[in-house]
Amino acid sequence: MTSSFQKSAEITCLKMRDLFPETPLQKNEYLSNIYGANIYLKREDLSPVRSYKIRGAFNAMSKAIKSGETKKFVCASAGNHAQGFAYACQHFGVKGRIYMPVTTPQQKITGLPKDVAARFDVSKMSGTHGIGHTRMATESAVTTMGAHPFSTGNDQCLVHNGSLSNHNSLRRKLRREGVHIETENDTEVGAAYLTYKMQQGSTLGEALESSLDDLDGFFTFLVGTKDGFGVVRDPIACKPAVMAETDQYVAFGSEYRALVNLPGIEEARVWEPEPATVYFWTH
Repeated sequence: MTSSFQKSAEITCLKMRDLFPETPLQKNEYLSNIYGANIYLKREDLSPVRSYKIRGAFNAMSKAIKSGETKKFVCASAGNHAQGFAYACQHFGVKGRIYMPVTTPQQKITGLPKDVAARFDVSKMSGTHGIGHTRMATESAVTTMGAHPFSTGNDQCLVHNGSLSNHNSLRRKLRREGVHIETENDTEVGAAYLTYKMQQGSTLGEALESSLDDLDGFFTFLVGTKDGFGVVRDPIACKPAVMAETDQYVAFGSEYRALVNLPGIEEARVWEPEPATVYFWTH
């Protein structure tokens, strides 16, 4: 039985290679050192849709098309499965329809970064650094109040990819300390935590270092202040991140495709930020 299952799995994997390259099994040195074991992470965040959902959509369509059952497909999703479904439809050259919940924010349906940039004349703005986010936060109420970036201090803003598991208890603690928090969103708690630490005398770099001990969950933080910006990833670092640096700029994105149109990107130093490591730039 095991041999039959392995053969079937190998055949399925080979078919999947027509869709996207194999995602690596990557050793996490940080966790391996902590627990005295060889700990590996399957990097599904490197797939075309940054999740494993593309696999199920591909296999279901492949079987249906092969059997002659149908060449029209539907799915219900407003997230990773919808992305995988759409990508597989394009691969097979078939028609697909995605049904989204009535609560799906309009930004997911019609919003494009280029439209926002044009509406607010972003090209005419100037400054030393900027931070943006192209989606609504989904950890709490999916409203404009829950959208990134979050600002909880003067000249400070933060965007966050991930999910904090201890944000409720930390929110109560920060509010008792007089820190103003408007929403139930976990990202705002992350921003408020950094604000509080800096009010206590920490530099941004020191506050980001402290977050590795005080915050639980998965997170990649990008935070800006009047003097510069910093980046930190949690010890597991399962949320994607990529950086590029030249003599003219430092850029951060959740994936390389967000950086490909930057001037001089071909000569830039491009790398993935290390887990549990703080990066900070000033001007």
